[in-house]
Amino acid sequence: MTNFDQIIDRRHTNSYKWDKFPETVLPVWVADMDFRVAPPILEALDKVTQHGIFGYARCPDELYEVIIKRLATRHHWDIEKNWMIWLGGLVPAIGLTIRAITQVREAVMTATPVYHPFMIEIEMADRELQKVPLRLEGERWTLDFEAIEAAITHNTKLFLLCNPHNPVGTMFTREELQQLHDICQRHGIIVCSDEIHCDLVLDSAKEHVTYATLNPEAAQNSLTLLAPSKTFNLAGLGCSLVVIPNDKLRAKFVHTKAGLMPLLSAYAYEAALAAYRDGAEWHAELLTYLKGNHDLLLKSVNQMKGVKMRPLEATYLAWIDVRDTGLTDVAKRLEEAGVGINDGSIFGQPGFIRLNFACTRANLEEVLRRMKTVFA
Repeated sequence: MTNFDQIIDRRHTNSYKWDKFPETVLPVWVADMDFRVAPPILEALDKVTQHGIFGYARCPDELYEVIIKRLATRHHWDIEKNWMIWLGGLVPAIGLTIRAITQVREAVMTATPVYHPFMIEIEMADRELQKVPLRLEGERWTLDFEAIEAAITHNTKLFLLCNPHNPVGTMFTREELQQLHDICQRHGIIVCSDEIHCDLVLDSAKEHVTYATLNPEAAQNSLTLLAPSKTFNLAGLGCSLVVIPNDKLRAKFVHTKAGLMPLLSAYAYEAALAAYRDGAEWHAELLTYLKGNHDLLLKSVNQMKGVKMRPLEATYLAWIDVRDTGLTDVAKRLEEAGVGINDGSIFGQPGFIRLNFACTRANLEEVLRRMKTVFA
């Protein structure tokens, strides 16, 4: 059994998450977890270290086999080895996809609020950013299909999909994805589906649906982004995967990538292999712990004045509505109270905050105590 209650001091370790703020602030912003990785991963990394040579590495054949089996059993997706392309990070994969599929000044669409590198990478590539707001149906955020179709122009070439969605935590249903696919097929739009959170399902009644499994046309007109980084807390090792069934799209991606991306390290490959092959027990325990944190956060936040959180289907990133608090500069006020969060404006929706609850229960309880002083 993993002790997810163990507090590991991450301050003064050059942690991007923990060393951003003064020591008086508990950071619950960027999406990495405060939990020690699964023992098999530590063993794999130690083996690389003990070998003592850190030359160029190639992907182990076993890792390809493990991923092919994992996608078939967990996500009902049969893929081939040559469809997979390794990259040292998901954000570079987004940037390369935009550049491979579209030309300068062509348009890329996405549904907001959304993981902010989607929007940044579109603009940095000199493409037109087309933002379509998500729609709230009851307690659940979903795609606004009428708005998506209305916003499409002859210039729209690519749709960036986040599924499960960061930051609102929605796992789109097969029916919802089919509607998006039908729209994109009519207009000749390629879909890039970021599914990096696909194994962080909190609602056991729901199942993640991979966009490419809708039908052969969806597979041939999409790219799927995957990584062990969020599920197994390996973000700092830089290990991501793009799966592209279509030969022409894959060739474009490889051509765009050539010379720009470094090879992955042995640490990245061996950690990914250990995670996917041997991390199932740790992963199951993690989901149980995260669900407990989610439920505590949901109950506590919704008791605060003017604050609203809706249940998440997936991810460990809470999307919290603070528009009715009557407060301005909420992120600043929370930081002054000792809580470091993401302001919703960077995701394209001011009036919200994003809170990472992949932390110890004790830290989460202290975060909630401090939040109550702001939203009293």
